[in-house]
Amino acid sequence: MTTPRTEHLVLPGVLTAEQAAATVHGILAVQREDGAIPWFRGHHLDPWDHTEAAMALDAAGEHEAAERAYTWLATHQNPDGSWYAAYADGAHDDVTDRARESNFVAYIAVGVWHHYLSTGDDTFLDRMWPTVQAAMEWVLRLQQPGGQIGWRRDDDGTPADDALLTGSSSVHHALRCALAIAEEREEPQPDWELAVGALRHAIRRHPERFLDKDRYSMDWYYPVLGGALTGAEAKSRIEADWDRFVVPGLGVRCVVPNPWVTGGESSELALALWAMGESDRSLEILQSIQHLRDPATGLYWTGYVFDDGAVWPQELTTWTAGSLLLAVAALGGHDATCAVFGGEHLPSGLDPDCCD
Repeated sequence: MTTPRTEHLVLPGVLTAEQAAATVHGILAVQREDGAIPWFRGHHLDPWDHTEAAMALDAAGEHEAAERAYTWLATHQNPDGSWYAAYADGAHDDVTDRARESNFVAYIAVGVWHHYLSTGDDTFLDRMWPTVQAAMEWVLRLQQPGGQIGWRRDDDGTPADDALLTGSSSVHHALRCALAIAEEREEPQPDWELAVGALRHAIRRHPERFLDKDRYSMDWYYPVLGGALTGAEAKSRIEADWDRFVVPGLGVRCVVPNPWVTGGESSELALALWAMGESDRSLEILQSIQHLRDPATGLYWTGYVFDDGAVWPQELTTWTAGSLLLAVAALGGHDATCAVFGGEHLPSGLDPDCCD
């Protein structure tokens, strides 16, 4: 029998009640006492995937564990508002990549808004607001005149002018969530409204402003998942490359032409399809990747090389499990997850007077 907090995580052909509980427990088993959620114990933590796993815990009703994850970010934020790209096993004092990536830094806004909608905890939102505000200001210092977001700063502070479509699409989502937090607190952020409008316009109308990563499936679906493309534009984009990236019965390729499907990309595409109103295809994608499930831990292998019939790499990652749980939660009608990824009630910002 399901419980009220996990009944939305039961999905035919994807998760039974027992399997859902095992997957949630698998993430909890990796989380450190201080709240950090590395990919798996002994590997690194990056702020984006740490946040995705925390969101999955909130979707499962594990609010205290999720709050500890956000407290870890608030406690270990750099003075300039950023976080480093990688921390060994989630140890804040063992940094293994001292670059700082814009979409990694921005994503806390998505997680904080999701936690607030999951719990209604005003005290949490008040406590996290300075962290979110500092993070978004750091990110927006990397915005280019064309609206796109430079993808990183090196450790010496040198900014990258190049922008990634996937990263900028994720930042677009994060900015909208940050604006929702600002509205809830009645602290208007007009610069953010202008920034998100300019960024969305770049994503929709100016592909030349981004590095060409067309081989990667994330560049295909992320403008939809991040909410920059909706309606007919979203449907047209997904249909155009469906056969290029989707391997029937196995999942979604990470990169073409490699014969490698991955659980994270598959689950994120499923979430994008749900946001488009295509729940049937979303369910089919999630059902197709159950060959990646490890029954012993409830977690999911990162990927599968189908030409060789081999799991690769040999990693059971918290973020793969987290992305699947979030997609299932959306299909199951979890209010906070639907609100954050559906996007209908997120602020849109101000569109620029450009070529549209």
